[in-house]
Amino acid sequence: MNDYLQREPNLARARMLKIGAWVVTVLVLALVALMREFKFELPGGRQLDFLPPVHAALNSLAALFLVLAVVMIKRGKVIAHQRFINSAMVCSALFLLCYVAYHFTTPETKFGGTGAIKVVYLILLISHIVLAAVSLPFILLTYIYAYTNQFAAHRKMAKWVFPVWLYVAVTGPICYLMLRPYY
Repeated sequence: MNDYLQREPNLARARMLKIGAWVVTVLVLALVALMREFKFELPGGRQLDFLPPVHAALNSLAALFLVLAVVMIKRGKVIAHQRFINSAMVCSALFLLCYVAYHFTTPETKFGGTGAIKVVYLILLISHIVLAAVSLPFILLTYIYAYTNQFAAHRKMAKWVFPVWLYVAVTGPICYLMLRPYY
């Protein structure tokens, strides 16, 4: 059952993947910073205005897969855990691609609420954005630790990466639902 724990760590592969994780992080953060400054028109007047509910669905699925991954690993079902984590990673990657495409081609939607609800929205949105940016390299590193058989490091990092990633995956759809009347 715990045969996977006996595998030798692949430190050479881990070093290369860590460099890749930091490169991806820098590129993603640069794209996110640039998408507010540049807007591109799609050919034929096409629009990507259908994507916000897709973003919410992908984040919701990522959250579900994260919870299921933790349940599976606590039950000792490593393969199921891997599949759910892989599914969460795919959902998050697809979300990121759709999110960047949407924001490079569509004007920003402003929240129209006022008073306390606006404060709640802004707290959720700002914490969501900051934690998404900060957690990205650590999500990738946690994944790399497992992939390269560094399970002690994986477990240690996953204990704090999981709740942050889950928070980001849950607050994304909440922010979408709060912003939905203003699209």
